[in-house]
Amino acid sequence: MKRTQIYLEEAQDARLARLASDTGVKKSALIREAIDAFLQGPRDDAVGLGRFRAALKEAEEHPISLPDGRRYVEGLRRANLSQEVLERRT
Repeated sequence: MKRTQIYLEEAQDARLARLASDTGVKKSALIREAIDAFLQGPRDDAVGLGRFRAALKEAEEHPISLPDGRRYVEGLRRANLSQEVLERRT
């Protein structure tokens, strides 16, 4: 391990000391654990939310035109019937 030195505020040190005492884990181990959690990066929820917001922004900037629902379903049915006719011929 590499030794390093950090400065904590009095309140931080007091809370850390209390947690170390309550859990039976040394302050240095708690600090390493906190650093590992920080370095893992944002939680999956935060990443997912960021991607969702980016997708919404993209949709607002580049809207797509969709047919109304009835025409869309009718088109799917026609395509399905056409596929069935082709499959029967083979």
